[in-house]
Amino acid sequence: MKSRLEELYKTKIRQELFKELGLKNVMEVPSISKIVLNVGVKEAVSDSKAVAQVKEIIDQISGQSAAKTLSKKSIAGFKLRQDIPIGVMVTLRRSSMYHFLDKLINVVLPSVRDFQGVRPTFDGNGNYNLGIKDWMVFPEVDYDKTDRSRGMNITIQTTTSNDEHARMLLNKFNMPFQTSKS
Repeated sequence: MKSRLEELYKTKIRQELFKELGLKNVMEVPSISKIVLNVGVKEAVSDSKAVAQVKEIIDQISGQSAAKTLSKKSIAGFKLRQDIPIGVMVTLRRSSMYHFLDKLINVVLPSVRDFQGVRPTFDGNGNYNLGIKDWMVFPEVDYDKTDRSRGMNITIQTTTSNDEHARMLLNKFNMPFQTSKS
């Protein structure tokens, strides 16, 4: 089943961007290739159940099974050993990616307290990173089942390497960017 945003991109946004950017080929039109959700769990060093609980909640938020991320090396100062789970990540593609983006833009971000918009800063390669300080803004998170509030990183990867083209693409999806104060 196609998402509302996926249908909007294919029917309207792609043609608008093609004309506005003055591209020669329709394959040059920027699109979203994947969305990655990432949560680090610092308590995982002492409590092995913490990662399992975070994984369960990220599974609910994303709608698909998340993978545990392992530490790359041992660090004695942090009591960290190599190859122990210290986080959770999930990569969304195709329709699940568009469903998540729709939920993020239209449900989650407007429910953030004192929301003034997200910063329009890109990484120089056409990708956008968004930090969420509290995952309780997602409707799938049950307050009673979580022991504490956690933050997460959301990376939206586009097919363009031009930041301005990526910004225009996300603007077409109504990403609530902050307006510059003049």
